[in-house]
Amino acid sequence: MHYPKSSLIIGGVEHASGSQGELAVLNPATEEVLAVLPKAGAEEAREAARLAAEGFAEWSALSAFERAPVLHRAAAIMRDGAQEAALAMTLEQGKPLAQAVAEWRSSADLLEWFAEEARRAYGRLVPARTVGMSLAVHRRPVGPVAAFAPWNFPAWAPMQKLAPALAAGCSVVLKPSEETPATSRLIAQALLEAGLPRKAISVIWGSAGQIASTLIAAPEIRKVSLTGSVRVGRIVAAEAGHHLKRATMELGGHAPVIVARDADLARLVPLAAQWKFRNAGQVCVNPTRFLVEAPIYDDFVAGLAAETRRIKVGPGTDPETGMGPLATRSQVETTVALVEDAVAQGALVVAGGGRIGNRGYFHEPTVLAGTTTAMRAMNEEPFGPLALVIKVASVEAALDEANRLPVGLASYAFTDSRRTAELITSRIEAGMLGLNHFALALPETPFGGVKDSGFGSEGGSEGLDAYLQPFLVSAAV
Repeated sequence: MHYPKSSLIIGGVEHASGSQGELAVLNPATEEVLAVLPKAGAEEAREAARLAAEGFAEWSALSAFERAPVLHRAAAIMRDGAQEAALAMTLEQGKPLAQAVAEWRSSADLLEWFAEEARRAYGRLVPARTVGMSLAVHRRPVGPVAAFAPWNFPAWAPMQKLAPALAAGCSVVLKPSEETPATSRLIAQALLEAGLPRKAISVIWGSAGQIASTLIAAPEIRKVSLTGSVRVGRIVAAEAGHHLKRATMELGGHAPVIVARDADLARLVPLAAQWKFRNAGQVCVNPTRFLVEAPIYDDFVAGLAAETRRIKVGPGTDPETGMGPLATRSQVETTVALVEDAVAQGALVVAGGGRIGNRGYFHEPTVLAGTTTAMRAMNEEPFGPLALVIKVASVEAALDEANRLPVGLASYAFTDSRRTAELITSRIEAGMLGLNHFALALPETPFGGVKDSGFGSEGGSEGLDAYLQPFLVSAAV
């Protein structure tokens, strides 16, 4: 199967070599080398930042109405190449091909939505205090952006940054994960083919620390956006703050699911298995801690275990596969360690529980019942195919557990009671709440968390706001 040999893109120009040598991209299903690619560092980051300033001057000079057709053309190009791009994504990341196709097409949706939203980035007139004065607030693009994207959603995560930034008139230096570089490069190719000024985009990967520190410190860069772990978020936010750069941080979570005693289990259980093990559980908003009221606890555990056992695990390129491998060896090792710790402390494995084979990063979709707050998995984001089920005495007790951790990204609740739904809505500490469903990420809605899950939003009008700054014109007339 074909995996595109990718070059770095710096100011719209391909670079087949890097200052830090080379890096290998592995297929997580086979551990075979897909490609050996150039590895960038501080040198490439400095050049990309310099060219981004020139690209910003050219791109931001166009109106939103002139920028929109370019982004629409890029979205159309992406849709035309969906199968090829999805295959590259599956090969480098591992997710089932159908999920990769859906992600690629959804990323094109993001581009189109923000192309139109930028046309509605209105300013406002402020009533003056005296006759003969006018007060007008304009909204200008913030400037060149440094965007850092993870490996779990190689198309959607970068596009959450690229789409609003480019729509607003910013230029972007995108640093994708070293595990999944080809997907980001294919997005950049579509944008350049559609007519984006070449210097308005760069895509570089390699020595992550060098690239990040150099970009954040570069005077040309005016905005930093990161999707990553809480640990990395602290580092990047601190550096951005030191250099007085605006920042959006979309960090980790540990999503609770409150299952009230009146929940419709026939509807919930299949959804829970589908969404928990999507992308092998490597999703920051995946349902993870199922907080189930005691009267329906046993039925929920039995149902979720049965649904989980039906999931076929295999290479993402197999059309029968329901769950592919994890993306990296370290993710498998972490999942194994979390399961072992939980079992040693009394958790019951009711489905799955271990690695699959000794080739590729496969782990069984796993359900643990009887978990407690003493277990590592209940305190550290598993980011793998691990569902934790906890019996609670009441919805109030479930809320206490849901809010216990210092993170607050996604949360979910299932109940047929309006009063219970209102109680949960009023007390949950999270950036997002899904009531009786798990689908939260849409182009038109804000996506972000509270507490240690970061700050700022991606998606919706709030996502565009992050790349615009107000400009007051106060005039005597």
